[in-house]
Amino acid sequence: MADQTHVLFVEDDDVIREATQLALERDGFAVTAMPDGLAGLAAFRADRPDIALLDVMVPGLDGVSLCRRIRDESTVPVIMLSARADSIDVVLGLEAGADDYVTKPFDGAVLVARIRAVLRRFGHAGGAGQPEEPGSSSAGGVLTFGELEIDTEGMEVHKSGQPVALTPTEMRLLLEFSSAPGTVLSRDKLLERVWDYGWGGDTRVVDVHVQRLRTKIGQDRIETVRGFGYKLKA
Repeated sequence: MADQTHVLFVEDDDVIREATQLALERDGFAVTAMPDGLAGLAAFRADRPDIALLDVMVPGLDGVSLCRRIRDESTVPVIMLSARADSIDVVLGLEAGADDYVTKPFDGAVLVARIRAVLRRFGHAGGAGQPEEPGSSSAGGVLTFGELEIDTEGMEVHKSGQPVALTPTEMRLLLEFSSAPGTVLSRDKLLERVWDYGWGGDTRVVDVHVQRLRTKIGQDRIETVRGFGYKLKA
């Protein structure tokens, strides 16, 4: 149905794919399930889903490469599914542009909660108010930090006058930093505010997204405070 959230699910294990599809459909999602990465890419381009769930280890085109292809074409939210929490695949998936990941085997309720948390972030990318802060100049909803300009109303970022393309998760992270320039924000606080985690989460998600953000707005703009977290240089 048109008002249903459309999920693209790429998983090569038949049992997991079918069981997860049924569970998601029971929760009201419309699901397109594909057994390999190439079929997943074709389905993404044909259907333009609202969110993509990608298993890391799928044939044809692995999940990390598929995530990278999707991110080249769209800012649609992507959640990676990995069989091992300590796998390098988790970091590779996040570096490829994924917004979050879930470890297998997963509880269906946890997966649904994570999907809804990601969708809330994307539906309200600028939900938090951004007051004017000391150390920044502001005009018409635009915050300026040196060569970096953040339009908190238009959800646009420019560096030295040139537009900077950010995913909604990266934008929310930058808005969180810019709302309190010079203030150290812990990884746990960022997980709570940006990723909507009401429970402890893997701080690698924060670290990788901070690094991705640095490559776009300047490596020295976000400072690491060892043992505490990160802060935006005012």
